[in-house]
Amino acid sequence: MSQHDPRPQGLGVAAVFEVLTGVALLLVPTIVVRLLLGSTPGGEAVVIARVGGISLIALGIACWPVGAGSLNLLGMLTYTALVGVFLASLGLRGQAKGVLLWPAGLRQRPSGIGGRTSLRRRSA
Repeated sequence: MSQHDPRPQGLGVAAVFEVLTGVALLLVPTIVVRLLLGSTPGGEAVVIARVGGISLIALGIACWPVGAGSLNLLGMLTYTALVGVFLASLGLRGQAKGVLLWPAGLRQRPSGIGGRTSLRRRSA
């Protein structure tokens, strides 16, 4: 980081920990919750933990201390794309049947497409 970079020095370390925690919550949510809270989550709590994991991954990407503008956008794109895919997979496998499942999952897609276009424009 340059001397004029306003982001704190420890931001990169924090971003790494957020991404690692997010990946762990996404892949093995019951183990992470058990280690953090001392109890085993069930049903809906596992789904919420995984969405939280996706959020932490996106936060870590957005806070990565290089190229702030495009990585902020990439963080939001990561969140919208992964949550959309995750919610759609729950619906397709019959693991969730809420009335807002499909609208919420499909809502994530147009945002991601717009974000990708903006990201291309900024990097050009």
